This record gives sequence, C-alpha cells and structure tokens, in this order.
Amino acid sequence: MNSIEKKLSDCVESIRQRTDFKPLVALVLGSGLGDYGDTDAVRVECRIPYSEIEGFPVSTVAGHKGQFIFGYVQEVPVVIMQGRVHYYEGYAMSDVVLPTRLMGRLGAKCLFLTNAAGGVNETFRPGDFMVLRDHISVFVPSPLIGENIDSLGPRFADMSEVYDKDLRQLIHEAADTLQISLKEGVYTQLTGPAYETPAEIRLLQRLGCDAVGMSTVCEAVAANHMGLKICGISCITNMAAGLGVAKLSHAEVQETADRVSRDFKRLVTETIGRIGRMLG
Repeated sequence: MNSIEKKLSDCVESIRQRTDFKPLVALVLGSGLGDYGDTDAVRVECRIPYSEIEGFPVSTVAGHKGQFIFGYVQEVPVVIMQGRVHYYEGYAMSDVVLPTRLMGRLGAKCLFLTNAAGGVNETFRPGDFMVLRDHISVFVPSPLIGENIDSLGPRFADMSEVYDKDLRQLIHEAADTLQISLKEGVYTQLTGPAYETPAEIRLLQRLGCDAVGMSTVCEAVAANHMGLKICGISCITNMAAGLGVAKLSHAEVQETADRVSRDFKRLVTETIGRIGRMLG
C-alpha cells in the first residue's frame, strides 16, 4: 500500500467511525451552491467537518465551507462536498482529488460536479448554465501520474466519454421540466489562481473550449479512473478576459452565482431525483 492509498484508507476509516451511511450520489458544490446542504432540499443525517478527518485537506477559499454532509435529496442517498479543494491552494494533486476518491470508496456510484466558470463561448451570458459534454486540461497535472493504485482503477484509463451521455440527458430533461435554459459544451481547467489573459482565452476558443475554470477536470479524471458515472454543470458567472469591458474579480463571480443560485439549486435537486431513479 503506497502513501496515497494509505491516506485514503485512513480517511475512510475516520469517516466510518462517525457514520455507516452509504451514498449513491456524490455532489461537489461550486460557487452559488455553498449553502445547498443547509436548505430544505437536503434531509441531513450527518455532518463531518474536514478538520476532523485526519490528514484531509481543508479549503482556504472564501465561500467554501469545509465539511461533508450525508443525507437524502428526494430520497436519494447523497454525500455532499460543501467546499472543494483547489490545486492553486498549494496542495499536491493527490490531495486535491482525495475527496473524490474518498466519496467513491464510501459507496457513491455517480459524481455530480458543479462549478462557477468564465464564458469563453461568445454566445454565452453571465447567469447561463452549461452541461459539461467534455473537457480539456491545460497545465494541470493528471492525478493519475505516479504509481497506479490498482484498487482504484487501471493504469491506462479510457477517457472517451468522461461525462455520461445518459446523465447529460437527465440534466436536460430536468431543465426542461423546470423551464430553465441550458447550454452544453466543453469545460477547460487551468491552474489558477490568476484569471486567464485575453490571449489565453483566444487560444482556448481555438481549441473548442466553451467555459473555463480552476477545478473539476482533475476530479472527473480521478472519478473516471474509479469507474464512477460523472456529470457536471457550470454556472457561467462572467465572460472571460477580453470578452467584456470589466476587469475580472471573485466578487463578480460570487455576485452572479448568488443571483442565479435558486435556479441552480432547483436544477441540482431535480437532477439528483432522476439520477436516483436511473441508478437506484
């Protein structure tokens, strides 16, 4: 057992000392959804702060609470990551994806990723929602580099359909039911924490990118390696550098995310109910 697998096993044991809850869906909350676990949408069974899990990384970003919430959304058992860890915070990539692997080890069969993103597709507008169809990783090290952990997945993981097409269809059906407009596209993760330059955004446009952010791809890679079904939604909180007149700021991101959070929460809740019926 290598050091990464040992840390993962220790975290699982630490959680199991507190709860034997087995989730079906693992939900990662991005900006605008930070208080989702505190709403009536979630019937909470247990909360475990990251700080109480030995060796577990703790998020340092404002607006990201640091705890797991175990409970039910529309009677679907879920584990909610209320506050993610980012590579730009200085953690090793193995620590950034530790929460993803942990939720998979606890029993989750589906990883539902959410994030705030900059719009690279010039037809997008702040406040839009985008279903992730595919992704691009730029300058972000793969979490699979190094000795393969055979108990998690194969040495060479197939990446031809990271974001499950059936789950993507479920999100579209949920949006139609709620009368919420929905885009679909390719998300790119860069390292951050600085926002991208206009030249970098022009490059991403040429690569076929629709939205850009500082998370998600590495988590999806780790989950795909484990064989989890994956889906994701980006909230377009701003137009990327060079596509608008205002300078970029985290305050703008949070303001837009908060403005559309009610619809984001409704969409997440409806989708989880449909996932539960599909996988349950």
